[in-house]
Parts: sequence; C-alpha cells; structure tokens
Amino acid sequence: MIWQQNYDPFNNMLLSTAVASIPVIVMLVGLGFLHLKAHIAAACGLAAALLIAIIGFGMPTEMAAKAAFLGGLTGLMPIGWIVLNIIFLHQLTEQNGSFKILQDSIAGITRDRRLQLLLIAFAFGAFFEGAAGFGTPVAVTAAILIGLGFSPLAASGLTLIANTAPVAFGALGTPVITLAKVHGYDLMKVSAMIGTQLSFFALLVPFWLVWAFAGRKGMMQVWPAILVTGVSFAIPEYLVSNYMGPELVGVIAAMVSMTCLVLFLRVWQPKEVWTSVSLKGRNEEAGQTQDAGPPTRHPTADVVRAWLPWVILTVFVFIWGLPSVKGFFNSLFAPQFTIDGLHQMVEKVAPAVAKPTKEGAVYIFGLLSATGTGILLSALVGGLSMKYSFGQLLAAYGRTIWLVRYSLMTIVLMLGLGTLTRYSGLDTTLGLAFATTGVFYPFFGTLMGWLGVALTGSDTASNVLFGGMQKVAADQLGLSPNLMGAANSSGGVMGKMIDAQSIVVASTATRWFNHEGDILRYVFFHSIALACLVGIMVTLQAYTWPFTSMVIH
Repeated sequence: MIWQQNYDPFNNMLLSTAVASIPVIVMLVGLGFLHLKAHIAAACGLAAALLIAIIGFGMPTEMAAKAAFLGGLTGLMPIGWIVLNIIFLHQLTEQNGSFKILQDSIAGITRDRRLQLLLIAFAFGAFFEGAAGFGTPVAVTAAILIGLGFSPLAASGLTLIANTAPVAFGALGTPVITLAKVHGYDLMKVSAMIGTQLSFFALLVPFWLVWAFAGRKGMMQVWPAILVTGVSFAIPEYLVSNYMGPELVGVIAAMVSMTCLVLFLRVWQPKEVWTSVSLKGRNEEAGQTQDAGPPTRHPTADVVRAWLPWVILTVFVFIWGLPSVKGFFNSLFAPQFTIDGLHQMVEKVAPAVAKPTKEGAVYIFGLLSATGTGILLSALVGGLSMKYSFGQLLAAYGRTIWLVRYSLMTIVLMLGLGTLTRYSGLDTTLGLAFATTGVFYPFFGTLMGWLGVALTGSDTASNVLFGGMQKVAADQLGLSPNLMGAANSSGGVMGKMIDAQSIVVASTATRWFNHEGDILRYVFFHSIALACLVGIMVTLQAYTWPFTSMVIH
C-alpha cells in the first residue's frame, strides 16, 4: 500500500512545522547545550523522529524503521568508510614519525599559523572537496592541523569554516550535476549561476577564516596573503564554472590557489609571525596559546618520504573521483539491495512536487567505487612505503576501528535521522514554511538550502530534496528558477559546517572525542551568518540592479 506524505497533518502549518522540527531540536540541544555524547544525542534525535513520523505524520511503523535502517547503511558506506580509512592513514604516519617531518616541512613554508590555515584548511581542503567530498577534506585537513599543533577546537572548527565555498562543486561537481539531472535545470546555466554567487564567497571565506582564528587585527596583518588565496581561487572558480562546467571547478581552483599562495610566500612573509595554536581570546580546555618554536629542518629525502603517503592519497582520491573510474568499478561489483516495504511505497505530493512522485529506496553497496576504498588502498600502499609489515598494518587497522567506534555509531544514527526525515516528509514540511515568505523568498529560499545540508550533511542531498520546490516557487513568484536552484546549493554550502556528520568527522580526526557540542557551538554563528550573507546576495540578484544583471535565465 502506497503512503502519501502529509505536510500539514495538524491542519495548522505553524503547528505542523513546530512538530516537524522537534527531532532536530532534540539532537542539537542534546549535543550543544546538554553536553550529551554525540551518539547519545543522535540516538535521542532518531527516537524523536520515529515518534513524530509515526504518531504525528502517520507514517507506517515498518516504513519508518526501514527508512532509518537505510540511512544507517548509508552512514557506514560511504561516510563512515571514509572516516575509518583516513584515520588509519593518519595513525600510520604518526606512529613512524613521518607526520612530524611533514608538519615541519609545512612550517618551513611559513611558521605563521594564519598562513598555514590558508594553505591547509582552505586551499588543500578545497582540493580534496573538489576531488572526493563526503567528509574527506575535513578528515584530512583537521588531522594535519592537529599534527601541526593547533588546538582541537581550532583544528576542528576552522576546518569546518574553510570547507564551505568549495562544497557546491565537490566530488567533481556531483551536487550541481544532480540538481540539473533530477529537477530539469540547464546544467551549464545553473553551474554558471552557482559559480557567480560563490566566487564572491571564495574571496570572503579566507578573510572570515583568519578573522575567526586571529581576530580583526591578526587578519589585517596578513591581508595580502589572504587576498592572493581568495582571488586565485575565485577567478578560476568563476571561469571554469561558467565556461567548462561543474566537474573540475573545485580541483582546478584549489590547485591554482595553492600554487599562487606558495609562490607568494616565497617573496612575502608578515612582519609579526603568529605562532598561536589556539583561537584568539579563548582559554580552551583543548590547548592554551603557545609558541610552537622554529621548525626542525630535515634532509630532503626524509621530507619526500614523509609527503609520499599523502601524495599517494591525493592521486588515489582523484582517480576514485573520476566518473569513468567509478563506472568501471561499479560494473565489476556494485550489488543493489531494494528495501522492500519502502521502495516506491512513499509518494511525495504537491506542493513539494509538481506531480506525485514515488520515492525509491535502493541501497547500492558500491564498495569498489567508494572513495573510502581508494583511501584504504592508498593507506596500504603508503604503509608499505613506510616499511610496515602486513601484520603491523592489520594490527594498526584493528586499533583504528576501536578508536573510531563511537564516531561510526554516531554517523549511522545521524544518517538514520536524516533519511527518516526525508521519507516521512518532515524536512519538506520545514521547507514549505520557508516557501510561504513571498517577496522575502529569495532570502529564505537560500536558507532552505542551508537547512537541507544541515539536516542531510550533503549539498547533493539538499539539492535533491529542495531543488524541485525551489523551481516551483520561483515560477510562482516570477523569479528565475536558475537563480533559486543555485541559491539552494550556494546557501547549502554554509550548512556544511554544522551538519552532524561533518562535526563527528572533525572530532574524530582531531581525537577530541565527546566534544562535538563544543565544536557545534563554535561554528553555529559562522554558519548562520554566512548563510544570511548568501541570502542577502541572492535577494539583491533577484530585485536590485546591477546585481540583477548577474542572473542567468
């Protein structure tokens, strides 16, 4: 029997919206204010979602349970698989001492912590976002920053702030390609519109990142390097997204930005070298302000060996991100499991969609094509290059599984919550509340994208969730559908820093377990403030010249 979603079960949209928000509120309050451990807060949120979906929104109990189960499977593969294997590689490099040599070599480029943030968190992280996405950049760069001596809160929070502007074109353009394919947007037009919007934020985010770490005065001391980083990212992002398409936007922009920053730092360094490893003005339990001292110089051969595992990782991640490679591996092994009792049994209806649409529920076990598999193979190859035996590698892997066990559990529970809200229609109810804002819709429609990523942890999933609704609302209000489709993705990237799975990945990479609430409280202001700025920009593009001339119809 097909079950149709009901977006206003209480015949009062205000009340229905309030009830639909309860699971998210339960999880965020438990995590951010009650200081519950992340897996406990996630379990409470999931339990609340099950009760609200079944009792409040009338979803059959079996369907609700199966939706949560499907989300849990997705949490393990691909998200948890990435986290497990990147931490495994980090463990190997730490244990043999090569990670210390790597951090010294980075400090050799610049000892200034603000510039290290630009190089690692923003530019290097953007490369991994563009090539792989799905938590990879947060896991890699947070681990490197903690190794460089940054405090856990600084390493976690700043990595999340940095991983914003590149997200819309992450994983070789997957969010944009999905938006166009699923909802019928013109791929090049919506790619160009997103690139136009985010080019401004590619300039802004590096300044925001350093300000969040060092304060206004500390930021102004290194503004030339920040400007070089932002401009050298924004220009390629605009050009590639407008004239080549979405696939290589992140990769090309990140490589240009890294190259320009490194070359610039050869001829320019700030007068005052900032060696703080904690956030400006904070006494953190995670680590006090300290001078890390001058870096140790190592023989070139040792530096090359220290970087080799990470070079191998970069190559493997890029190869695994190529659509042709994914397609090849999926042709070899990618069994599909239909979730009977849920597949094609849930129907989305108006006003969320133009015509009734059945929701599929198929889990694809793409083990070979998963980014985490590429990371695992790179870790094994890197481990062998570091002279580990197979027995030592196996023992280290077992220790890593034990180390991240609660993080994996949290990701499973949180993805279960996010998937259940999608199939039950709770997220659509929240989205429809934004869609009733009339002339203010460009602003609140942008925040709808932010909400989608905050709930699902994925700009791709948010585009699937709300991309159609954005198109319908834009047509009704006389706005450009391309503008609002792009706004969904551009606003969504600012929700990436507060989505639960990203926070868990960051806390795991920095080994700051059970402090997910501290990370959430730190990044929440930055997330909502940047999302509002995107909303203001979209509103200007909708109504105000000369911004209206940027809109691609």
